[in-house]
Amino acid sequence: MGLIESIKEKAKSNLKTIVLPETEDERVLKAAQQVLDEKTANVVLIGNEETIKTQAASCGAFIGGATIIDPKSFDGIEKYIDELVELRAKKGLTREEATEIMTTEPRFFGCMMVRLGDADGLVAGSNSPTADVLKAAIQVIKTAPGIKTVSSAFVMETADGKFGDNGLILFADCAVLPDPNAEQLADIASSTAATASSVVGLDPRVAMLSFSTMGSAKHPLVDKVQNAVQILKDRNVDFAFDGEMQADAAIVEAIGAKKAPGSKVAGHANVLVFPDLQAGNIGYKLVQRFAGADAHGPIVQGLAKPVNDLSRGCSVEDISNLVAITATQA
Repeated sequence: MGLIESIKEKAKSNLKTIVLPETEDERVLKAAQQVLDEKTANVVLIGNEETIKTQAASCGAFIGGATIIDPKSFDGIEKYIDELVELRAKKGLTREEATEIMTTEPRFFGCMMVRLGDADGLVAGSNSPTADVLKAAIQVIKTAPGIKTVSSAFVMETADGKFGDNGLILFADCAVLPDPNAEQLADIASSTAATASSVVGLDPRVAMLSFSTMGSAKHPLVDKVQNAVQILKDRNVDFAFDGEMQADAAIVEAIGAKKAPGSKVAGHANVLVFPDLQAGNIGYKLVQRFAGADAHGPIVQGLAKPVNDLSRGCSVEDISNLVAITATQA
């Protein structure tokens, strides 16, 4: 069974409610039908009910099992507006402005559903930039306790099963934070360990990557990674980690034993935390192309409750897969 199939089976066993706010996109409506048919989540669609049903009929999507909520006629809208005013009080948000946002911005409305427990997660981005999706998530849902950093991870699935756990290995951050400092790198490590456990079912072994292994080179860029490792030690996190180390030391047993003897992670890492976004983004794309790996993600992490972002070029299958991933995060 492949990764996505196993994630979908996990989602079926503990059904969650996922919001799809971009109902003007027919791919979203077709994906909603697929999710409902596969029984991987309950689905909430945001918008005018008549418009959504008309659009669904015109593109051949059967969405009879979905819940449709129109913010403009939603019974609990006053509670949502009150909550947003309180959340943004320090920014001077007025009730009039909050009302406008809650009734016209489906991503904000959907995130408020998640914040207040009326849904378990949200998937958006097929019809909006990443910045818009993350803005709503960060302003409404906020970050997880003890984490100040929103980041992302890709689950790389390789056919030969040589590295990671049977070919599964997580790369972070590859899509969100350009130049993390040491504290942010530590946050990324913790968030990715949680993703490895909750979504993929792995026992995380985190390698903090650098061009140096255990002090073999001296440079401020190395210092940053070493400082991140020390922060993780000070936090007394509950997952295995080590570093700084080079990529080959992290994933090749013989090299790990030579360059980092005694390390419980070196040579066996299943989570790779890159020192910055350039390295992470380049790294996952090289593995994807050179090794023919499937890159599942980006999975947004670090939020108090799950919100995930789609590429605007996504397929119906991409949307339904990300719904299942979001459900397992929840």
